[in-house]
Amino acid sequence: MGDSMVADTRRFRGAAERLRAPERIALLEPERVVSLSIDAVRGSTVLDVGTGTGLFAEAFVRWGWQATGVDVNREYLSMARELVPHVRFEEGAAERLPFENRSFDLTFLGHLLHEAEDPRAALAEALRVTRLRVAVLEWPYREDAAGPPLDHRLRPETINAIAEQAGFCAIERVTLTHTELYRLTC
Repeated sequence: MGDSMVADTRRFRGAAERLRAPERIALLEPERVVSLSIDAVRGSTVLDVGTGTGLFAEAFVRWGWQATGVDVNREYLSMARELVPHVRFEEGAAERLPFENRSFDLTFLGHLLHEAEDPRAALAEALRVTRLRVAVLEWPYREDAAGPPLDHRLRPETINAIAEQAGFCAIERVTLTHTELYRLTC
């Protein structure tokens, strides 16, 4: 089975409404994640890669940031545009972002890296379009009822290696209640 076939089986295909379920939102802690993502970053623009229904884009806006969301799923984007009309949403893949170099102060990848066709390329693209920081939210590498099965999750050492290969110089991991946030810079 080719790499794209493996990644394709990992892509979240649930109903868009599930992305906004209150119990899922509680697990994701969007306000805490955004606060930690922007901490010590003097910026105002964020790209939310794999935006889904725009949950994190909406949270960034609440913190005063100008958000743009990108996703490959048209159904999710349609819902995002309805729920968060003041955010620009575009169709695109993490490995081929439709933006100029250094277009955003911060790029955020929320539960996307483990689903990416090519995680290294996704991080390299995030680095290309970012001026200050890339923040990556992922499920921890452990069996858990929340999130994907263990074999779809990425080990921390794998994320660190991919980030280094993509060109990042500094990698910081912050363990949250149900997720892990990586703050990447160079």
